[in-house]
Amino acid sequence: MEAKQWTVQVYITEEGDDTSARAVLSTRDKTHITGVGHARRNPVDQSAPEIGDELAAARALIDLGNRLLIVTSEDIVQFTGPTSW
Repeated sequence: MEAKQWTVQVYITEEGDDTSARAVLSTRDKTHITGVGHARRNPVDQSAPEIGDELAAARALIDLGNRLLIVTSEDIVQFTGPTSW
Protein backbone atom coordinates (compact mmCIF):
# COMPACT_ATOMS: atom_id res chain seq x y z
CA MET A 1 0.00 0.00 0.00
CA GLU A 2 1.33 3.38 -0.99
CA ALA A 3 0.70 6.39 1.22
CA LYS A 4 0.23 9.67 -0.59
CA GLN A 5 0.38 13.15 0.83
CA TRP A 6 -1.27 16.23 -0.57
CA THR A 7 -0.71 19.63 0.96
CA VAL A 8 -3.17 22.48 1.34
CA GLN A 9 -1.84 25.89 2.24
CA VAL A 10 -4.20 28.70 3.20
CA TYR A 11 -3.08 32.28 2.71
CA ILE A 12 -5.10 35.02 4.44
CA THR A 13 -4.93 38.75 3.83
CA GLU A 14 -6.85 41.53 5.54
CA GLU A 15 -7.58 45.03 4.35
CA GLY A 16 -9.83 47.08 6.57
CA ASP A 17 -13.09 45.17 7.06
CA ASP A 18 -12.33 42.78 4.16
CA THR A 19 -10.60 39.43 4.55
CA SER A 20 -9.54 37.24 1.64
CA ALA A 21 -8.23 33.69 1.69
CA ARG A 22 -6.62 31.51 -0.94
CA ALA A 23 -6.39 27.74 -0.42
CA VAL A 24 -3.85 25.98 -2.64
CA LEU A 25 -3.79 22.20 -3.02
CA SER A 26 -0.46 20.72 -4.17
CA THR A 27 -0.03 17.07 -5.14
CA ARG A 28 3.04 14.92 -5.72
CA ASP A 29 2.67 15.24 -9.48
CA LYS A 30 2.88 19.03 -9.21
CA THR A 31 -0.86 19.61 -9.66
CA HIS A 32 -2.02 22.88 -8.11
CA ILE A 33 -5.66 23.78 -7.58
CA THR A 34 -6.68 27.05 -5.94
CA GLY A 35 -9.87 28.04 -4.15
CA VAL A 36 -10.72 31.53 -2.97
CA GLY A 37 -12.95 32.93 -0.26
CA HIS A 38 -13.88 36.34 1.08
CA ALA A 39 -15.44 37.77 4.22
CA ARG A 40 -16.50 41.30 5.08
CA ARG A 41 -17.27 42.60 8.54
CA ASN A 42 -20.44 44.55 8.96
CA PRO A 43 -19.31 48.00 10.11
CA VAL A 44 -21.77 47.92 13.03
CA ASP A 45 -20.26 44.67 14.40
CA GLN A 46 -17.33 44.73 16.79
CA SER A 47 -13.95 43.82 15.34
CA ALA A 48 -13.02 40.14 15.69
CA PRO A 49 -10.41 39.47 12.98
CA GLU A 50 -10.23 35.74 13.72
CA ILE A 51 -13.87 35.36 12.66
CA GLY A 52 -13.13 36.95 9.30
CA ASP A 53 -10.10 34.68 8.92
CA GLU A 54 -12.18 31.59 9.72
CA LEU A 55 -15.01 32.54 7.38
CA ALA A 56 -12.77 33.47 4.47
CA ALA A 57 -10.67 30.30 4.94
CA ALA A 58 -13.79 28.11 5.14
CA ARG A 59 -15.13 29.63 1.93
CA ALA A 60 -11.76 29.14 0.20
CA LEU A 61 -11.69 25.48 1.25
CA ILE A 62 -15.26 24.95 0.01
CA ASP A 63 -14.32 26.57 -3.30
CA LEU A 64 -11.21 24.38 -3.48
CA GLY A 65 -13.33 21.25 -2.91
CA ASN A 66 -15.75 22.28 -5.65
CA ARG A 67 -12.89 22.93 -8.06
CA LEU A 68 -11.36 19.54 -7.22
CA LEU A 69 -14.71 17.89 -8.03
CA ILE A 70 -14.74 19.65 -11.42
CA VAL A 71 -11.19 18.46 -12.19
CA THR A 72 -12.18 14.94 -11.13
CA SER A 73 -15.26 14.99 -13.37
CA GLU A 74 -13.14 16.11 -16.31
CA ASP A 75 -10.64 13.31 -15.62
CA ILE A 76 -13.45 10.73 -15.48
CA VAL A 77 -14.76 11.91 -18.86
CA GLN A 78 -11.26 11.51 -20.35
CA PHE A 79 -11.10 7.90 -19.18
CA THR A 80 -14.72 6.80 -19.70
CA GLY A 81 -16.28 9.27 -22.13
CA PRO A 82 -19.20 11.60 -21.48
CA THR A 83 -22.09 10.39 -19.36
CA SER A 84 -25.65 10.32 -20.61
CA TRP A 85 -27.11 12.07 -17.55
